[in-house]
Formats: sequence, structure tokens, C-alpha cells
Amino acid sequence: MSLRVSHRSLFTTNVANLQQNLSRIQGTQGQLSSGRQLQAPSDDPGGAGAALRQRAEIARSTQLARNGTDGLGWLETADSSLDGVGSALQRVRELLVQANSTGTLSPTGADAVAEEVLAIRDQLLSLANTSYLGRPIFGGTTSGDVAYDPSGAFAGDEQPVYRSVRPGSAVQVNVAASEVFGPPGADVFAFLTDVAGHLRDRATWSQLPADLAAVDTHLQRSLEARSVVGARYAQLEAMRDRTEQDLLLLRERLSEIENIDLAATIVDLQLQETAYQAALSATARSVQPSLLDFLR
Repeated sequence: MSLRVSHRSLFTTNVANLQQNLSRIQGTQGQLSSGRQLQAPSDDPGGAGAALRQRAEIARSTQLARNGTDGLGWLETADSSLDGVGSALQRVRELLVQANSTGTLSPTGADAVAEEVLAIRDQLLSLANTSYLGRPIFGGTTSGDVAYDPSGAFAGDEQPVYRSVRPGSAVQVNVAASEVFGPPGADVFAFLTDVAGHLRDRATWSQLPADLAAVDTHLQRSLEARSVVGARYAQLEAMRDRTEQDLLLLRERLSEIENIDLAATIVDLQLQETAYQAALSATARSVQPSLLDFLR
């Protein structure tokens, strides 16, 4: 027994095949216009899942890189401030060397030196309150605006501030105030106030040699703090660079998953269009447009 293929079934089959061809062409055109081979998760469920995982890794690495940039900003600001602290203390040392020179200090001259020492104290207080993005860099984790109040009293805390730049690894980006300016009560601000008092009171000029030795201690402290900042900067910069390299690789992998091969996709579209035109021509010959043509 033979099956008879009706004109209607032949027409329906041909139209369905043409619609499939057209759908593939539209899909390929969509890939070319967007530059992506994944238009919807259903296009490639496995690839879509891999793309989501890559995007999650990219988001995490992007945040780590931002943390690194923020941490470097903290350390750059600290280094600049410590440079100013060192210069200011070096000037105090020069003034004390001059004051300790035999026969060079007069009451009037001592008063002038005392005024300059107090001006340097104010300068150091301003440097101690240097902020980065609204936070005092020597104030630890304080939520306040300053690390030291106008009297020179410490208003922050000694808690470390960390920035994570690699998974499971963090770098301290601040320096405790006591490591730069000395412990409260024996800090550089109290010291400079005492130095000015010794200069103004002739009876205490004998304290100036000890003041000269003490300023060297404060100067050495600031130099050591700057050395620590430099080491942390180098460590953080290297970690951030590695994170940015990871980020570049992750983006390349995501591109391989999501983006099209432009040349291959153009060739594929051209082949699909040729096949579609051939199918249209074959259908036009096999499916006559009218009953009269069919009966001929």
C-alpha cells in the first residue's frame, strides 16, 4: 500500500522548513548586530552558565582592583604628608642647632625662634589631620573628621585600616599616629610646645641640648614610618597589578564564551542566505501557486 503525498502536506512541510531556515538567518543576524553568540540562555545553557560564573569572577576582581587603587591613594597621601613632617622636623633641628651654638642666641632671637617653632607645630598639626576621601589618614578607623584636635590631643584611634586586593590577602594602608607623631602626652606637639617654652625662658636654655637630641628621635620616627609606607605601597601595587592581569584574562575568557567570531559568522550567514534562496526557488517549483497550474 502506497502513501499519497497530498499537495497540502507538501506545502505545509516546505513552509515549515522555510520558516526554520528564516529563523536561523534571523538568529545569525542578531548575533552580528549584537556581537554576541549568546542571545538567550536557551541558545547554549552550558555557555550561559559559564558566562555567569565568569561575570561573577569579574565583579569580584573589579572590586579587588578598586580596593587596591583606594589603598594606594591612602599610602600616597600618607607618603606626601610624611615628607612634609620630615621637612618640618628637619627645620626644627636646624633651629635648635643654631640655638645651641655658643654666643648666637639672644633673648630677642630666642623669642623669634620660639615663634617659628610654634608655627611649625601648627604646620605639623595640619599634616597630622591630612585626610583622604574625607577620612583622616592618621586617625585609624575613627568616624571623626580629624585625628588631632586644635590643642594637639589625639582624637582618633590606633586601629589598622586594611584593603583586600587579592583573595584571602589584605594590606594595611594606614600608619598609626603614635608611630609618626609619638604617643599621646609625649608626642611631637607637646615636645614643640616645650621647646618654645625653653627658648622663651632664659633660665631653661640649658634644656636646649636635650631638645636637640629629642628632635632627632622624632625625626627618626617619621623616617621609619615613611619607610613602612613605601614598603606597603610596593606590596599593594604588585598585588593590584596581579589582580588587574587576572581581570584582563577573565574578560578575555568571557569574550570567548559570549562574543562571535565575526568572519566565521559572516560566512555562516552568507551560506544560510544562499540555502534559503535555493529552498525558496525549489518550493516555488514544487508547490504551484494555483489549482490550474497544479492540473497542467
